[in-house]
Amino acid sequence: LLIKDLEKEMTQAEVEEKNSQTDYEALMSDSAEKRAQDSKSLTEKESTKADLDSQIQEHGAAMKAAGSELMATDKYISNLHAECDWLVQYFEVRKTARADEIDSLGKAKAVLSGADYALLQTGARGFLSRRQ
Repeated sequence: LLIKDLEKEMTQAEVEEKNSQTDYEALMSDSAEKRAQDSKSLTEKESTKADLDSQIQEHGAAMKAAGSELMATDKYISNLHAECDWLVQYFEVRKTARADEIDSLGKAKAVLSGADYALLQTGARGFLSRRQ
């Protein structure tokens, strides 16, 4: 009876050992596959990270260039605004000066065409005339 119990326990121990060994081998196989997949995933993620880092660098440079262009455009607009302000500020003065010049040219043309010289001031000294 003791021998049968011992043989039975030995048989059970061998079966359990085989089952445990099979489970262990399956676990090791699964772990090896998982490590391979993790390694591949890590490599892909590192590659993606490198690509994204280079894109960040490119976009940073583009943003810097766009910022410089924006500042130049703002300066140009400011200059245009100042020029337009000057034109608006002196518009009436320039309009009056143009009208006076057109009138003077008309009078000069009339004088050259033989108009009456009586309208001219003879006693007034001109800007460039000499004193006697």
